[in-house]
Amino acid sequence: MTTLSIFNQNQPDNAHTVTSDPQVIREKLNEKGVRFERWPTRDLPAGASQEQILTVYADDVNRLKQECGFQTADVVSLTPEHPQKAEFRQKFLDEHTHSEDEVRFFVQGQGLFYLHFDDQVYAVMCQKNDLISVPNGTRHWFDMGSEPEFTCIRLFTNPEGWVASFTGEDIATRIPRYEALAGVQA
Repeated sequence: MTTLSIFNQNQPDNAHTVTSDPQVIREKLNEKGVRFERWPTRDLPAGASQEQILTVYADDVNRLKQECGFQTADVVSLTPEHPQKAEFRQKFLDEHTHSEDEVRFFVQGQGLFYLHFDDQVYAVMCQKNDLISVPNGTRHWFDMGSEPEFTCIRLFTNPEGWVASFTGEDIATRIPRYEALAGVQA
């Protein structure tokens, strides 16, 4: 279930707000300039290729390209069997920013985006059919858990793809990780 948990960075052990209501999640994220949408499920064959996924979601991807100026889209998948899953997890666990929006649509599986605004951290457990667009310059990090299972469409304005600028802050070590929040219910 898609869940938003909001933490005060000075009291990081417990979220002061938790909701699984998609409309409340959309409103709270929108207040911070974060785009959040739920797209309808599309039929895909098991083990669908990048080309098949992009074809099935072409209308939505093209709409975002036109609205936001994205130049490229690709598909990224990670499974518990991936031999470098621990290295990939570690790569995204430190707070960073980007010079472009970070856009992910979850075709399947889940992942946890943390968004750092002033003294608040918004933890968004994204699930299948969720689209999140983190505005450029927003401090954030991503946790896929120790046994990742997701497929996402990514959109970029920079043809080079994912380029991060790490903040050097330790905030990501103080907020509960994926394993602690994966079972959170409203």
